[in-house]
Amino acid sequence: MSYDVIVIGGGPAGMLAAGTAGSLGKKVLLIEKNEKLGKKLFITGKGRCNITNSADMEEFMKNIPKNSKFLYSAFRSFSNNDLVDMLNNLGLPTKIERGGRVFPESDKSSDVIKTLEKYMRKGNVEIRLNSSVDKIEAENNQVIGVKLNAGEIIECSSVVICTGGLSYPQTGSTGDGYKMAVELGHSIQDTAPSLVPLLVSNEFIKDLQGLSLKNVSVKLIAENNVLYEDFGEMLFTHFGLSGPIILSSSFFAAEPLKKNKKVTLSIDLKPALSEDELDRRLIKDFEKYTNKQFKNSLDELLPKKLIPVIITLSNIDQNKEVHQITREERKSFVKLLKALQFDITGTRPVSEAIVTSGGVSLKEISPKTMESKLIQGLYFAGEVLDLDAFTGGFNLQIAFSTGYTAGINA
Repeated sequence: MSYDVIVIGGGPAGMLAAGTAGSLGKKVLLIEKNEKLGKKLFITGKGRCNITNSADMEEFMKNIPKNSKFLYSAFRSFSNNDLVDMLNNLGLPTKIERGGRVFPESDKSSDVIKTLEKYMRKGNVEIRLNSSVDKIEAENNQVIGVKLNAGEIIECSSVVICTGGLSYPQTGSTGDGYKMAVELGHSIQDTAPSLVPLLVSNEFIKDLQGLSLKNVSVKLIAENNVLYEDFGEMLFTHFGLSGPIILSSSFFAAEPLKKNKKVTLSIDLKPALSEDELDRRLIKDFEKYTNKQFKNSLDELLPKKLIPVIITLSNIDQNKEVHQITREERKSFVKLLKALQFDITGTRPVSEAIVTSGGVSLKEISPKTMESKLIQGLYFAGEVLDLDAFTGGFNLQIAFSTGYTAGINA
């Protein structure tokens, strides 16, 4: 049995590559080592699947901090609007939420997977589950087939590697594609966790575990240089910091941490107010609670769980009556609320990252076709490539666009 195209990996890039190649009348086989397709896709967006983002192309590129120019051709071939139109036409209604995030109307990632399966069925794609590829067979720098772990060799003229990175290995992303690429002469840019929670050394972090903050702004600072600023939601965990704005900051934390630079994260708990405005707000609150103890005067200003920690950090006696707090103490307290500092010591491991940074070197891939410049008939798509972006649907669009591009050219 031989095929025109074999796609390795049944994630978003793989399903789109296979369906697209099949829609052009090619005989396509998709090989997936798991018992079902889209295992990682199923858990994205907390099970709701943030498919893409409605941002225009300029904004899209701003959310891809590294190697974004490589994607111009792929995004022109298959844009965020093309993806939404395709899914809608296949019977999946979508909706746009805050920050341009696009979700299925049903809020079910399983519906996205079913729709992509439908796309592949329309293209008569053959699917093999519970099957692993051991290596890609090539002769004279030309793909001739794949060898399965069970020993079977299947002939084909093109292979698309869509095996993902190293994040969430329980979903099947265990770096198989890197091994296959290296065996065929490709080089791998150092892999590292991206979109990953940050570790902090501050002892008080355990007292904040589980607290979620909305509408705060953060600054990531390495040796007095602001590397990243953002506004939105974050979460305190037993080991450190997580949530959307923290995950995006982790991309910028990786390099200075690797060089053992001092990295801090500053949180502005009241970004809508200037220091003077916040001071006036405090004066008003203190007048209202003039005879209360300091510890009982902050309920309208801060979440309950944060109050004891903030009081400790302020060095103001918690039992001090509000009217006794000095102007200097109040001004110092304002500065604390505007710049709550955390010392960043590292990130959680790549297995807990949403995506993997690094991957197959883009210098060895044609951006117009996703074909290898080294081996004819070898294509790459998705997270296996040295491409990653911020949260908000941008990483999935990279997978879909590169998958489509590989599919129409394979």
